[in-house]
Amino acid sequence: MNNSTYPLTVTPPSRKPVAPLTIVLAIVFVAFCGILVFVFVATKRANPIMLDSQGKPLNQGSGSASSGAH
Repeated sequence: MNNSTYPLTVTPPSRKPVAPLTIVLAIVFVAFCGILVFVFVATKRANPIMLDSQGKPLNQGSGSASSGAH
């Protein structure tokens, strides 16, 4: 069996056109992931301070919400 009579030709793969909806959904997906990363980083940087009903910072180390003084 000699395959020299049939020359080997390589055809480049044809590229199918991408639907516009696929492009829009890809952009929405990337934007959503970007927002998630931004919110995650912002919450890690935040240092919230819990306030009581008078607007004074709560003592986080005491373990109770009220200071005991009325």
